[in-house]
Amino acid sequence: MSRDYILSSHPRGYENPVNLRASAALEAAGAWDAAPTESFSTNAQNLMLTFTYTRGGAAGAFDWQLWTSLYSIAALAPAGAQEWVAQSVYAGGLLVAGADVQSEVQREYQTYEATGAAAESFVYGPIAFDGAIERIRVRARESGNVGAPGTLQITAEMI
Repeated sequence: MSRDYILSSHPRGYENPVNLRASAALEAAGAWDAAPTESFSTNAQNLMLTFTYTRGGAAGAFDWQLWTSLYSIAALAPAGAQEWVAQSVYAGGLLVAGADVQSEVQREYQTYEATGAAAESFVYGPIAFDGAIERIRVRARESGNVGAPGTLQITAEMI
């Protein structure tokens, strides 16, 4: 893919880096972010996410979940289809000759547990988009010490 976006007939709809979550305390009592920040990801081939977490108390941890949309606006979603979908995890079933195989798929989220009291950063990705995802958002929640939510910031970088 050419990085000469100015000459592209289909320019990207984002500017790197994208701040998907301003540094702030996570919701109380382990609730998911009520309104995660959305960003266009039009024509992005890959996504890298960077997280910076400072636990609020001992055993601090957070969950995060990537949501994507194939639609640039909600009105484009077909009747009965959801505008946003969560990433999933797939487990292939056991293959037995002469029988169909039942595999399992489920929505997925990840958990990160802090190793100390200081701010900790990590990167996740690359996640292949191949230009097919129109918008992204990442929701998060305190999952370790829900009585003392930590502080979380999320940045996205797309190419």
